[in-house]
Amino acid sequence: MLAPAGRDARLAEAVLQEAGIAARICPDVAQFVAALNHEPAVALLTEHALTAELRRQLHAWLETQPLWSDLPLVVLAGHPPSLEGKRQLAAVLAELGNVTVIERPMHSETLVSTVRAALRARGRQHQARELLSQLEEAIRERDRFLAILSHELRNPLGAIRNATEVLSRRITSQPQSQQPLAIVDRQTRHLARLVDDLLDVARVSTGKIALRKATCELGELIERAARQLESAISQGGLRLRTRFARRPIMLDADPVRIEQVISNLLTNAVKYTPAGGTIDVIVDVDAHQAVVRVVDSGVGIAPDMLGSVFNMFVQADRSLDRAQGGMGIGLTLVRLLVELHGGHVAATSAGPGRGSEFTITLPLAPAATDTPAETAPAEASTRRHVLLVEDSVDNREMLQALLEMDGHRVDTAADGFEAVEQGVALRPDVAIIDIGLPGIDGYEVAQRLRASLGQGIRLVALTGYGQPEDRAKAKKAGFNVHLIKPVGLPELEAALQA
Repeated sequence: MLAPAGRDARLAEAVLQEAGIAARICPDVAQFVAALNHEPAVALLTEHALTAELRRQLHAWLETQPLWSDLPLVVLAGHPPSLEGKRQLAAVLAELGNVTVIERPMHSETLVSTVRAALRARGRQHQARELLSQLEEAIRERDRFLAILSHELRNPLGAIRNATEVLSRRITSQPQSQQPLAIVDRQTRHLARLVDDLLDVARVSTGKIALRKATCELGELIERAARQLESAISQGGLRLRTRFARRPIMLDADPVRIEQVISNLLTNAVKYTPAGGTIDVIVDVDAHQAVVRVVDSGVGIAPDMLGSVFNMFVQADRSLDRAQGGMGIGLTLVRLLVELHGGHVAATSAGPGRGSEFTITLPLAPAATDTPAETAPAEASTRRHVLLVEDSVDNREMLQALLEMDGHRVDTAADGFEAVEQGVALRPDVAIIDIGLPGIDGYEVAQRLRASLGQGIRLVALTGYGQPEDRAKAKKAGFNVHLIKPVGLPELEAALQA
């Protein structure tokens, strides 16, 4: 309570204490503002106490409060307040938010009732805080679970993918075996992508993803995404048509994420377009933004589903055949990534059986002389001496076989202590190190190898942990490259040849 003049504070204190409500009187503004930091339930003050300085300090304090907090303020108005006085008081109080005004003369019961109502409201705020805290902890638990789940899924996926590649190379003379191997490889990649999408949604929605922007050409990103889906489009008996603007469309964007957006939209179109259908990608410029439309002749979307197709885990029942499956997160990720770039996404459909159209808009890059960097020609593969550190026997043996097929000399270690011993003794060119190892983990292995061998060794983390904090931790430990299982051989070879 703050009442700098008269007996208001003492009288109010007596009335509240008689009603069983604890109250503290602050003799001046400084002590009143300081007391706010001790989380009072209600602040009570007189109209005369609301000086310009107090209003400024109150406003500043309210700005620092968490979202759940809305401190109730009870103000005792003038005696009696005139109409003009009421208007002036209303203007003063408007900026303070949660204010209740008691006009004098008043009965003591009015004061007690008003304060009790404010106490109940404050109690509900604290309950909301507890619920919010529990929700935040649940989200953290979810993210921890997803990180562990991704690691546990990526390990077997890596072994399957490497084994498929080994078999493909060994039985090149048996064409009838190539189709089932291609199916295994394609479905392994699909599983890995589902894991990545699930984690990306969690990261983007909690603000844990950072864009790596660069000047990039939109048409090239679309062509790259389309090439990844050539096999699925062909097998589905579909026809993909593209129509680009006459001039290059430059974006200031994260090229990997924009390619991911286009790929997800195309994957969605392939999933819901029957054989013989068409998918059109139309790219144009409208004012200061790029416009990409992905139009399919597929099964369409019911009107009542159009407003929710971008929501997490929502799947419109757009086909009686659910063999294509999916988790309902691809379009959610599209929306989140596009909005992160300052763009917008929308879906339209004339109804079931009449196709769908998804449109994204993205800001154009500011006019600049920068041009996309040309990719340097690939250097001829150089044979390396590689130390492969992996505790999973299947992953270790299959990756060793692949590396040796490419002409590399490979030594292996199955735990952290053996890795350090082998690395110091053999002094390899490159060490490919799993993070989750028996003995000491991969971070400790990297630190010890870097301390012993300096910059004379290239350290590559090959792991199922792919959160941004995992990459940062790997860099801090001395790794040059952070690769996520299952890794493609071109990406792994690039890490060896760098």
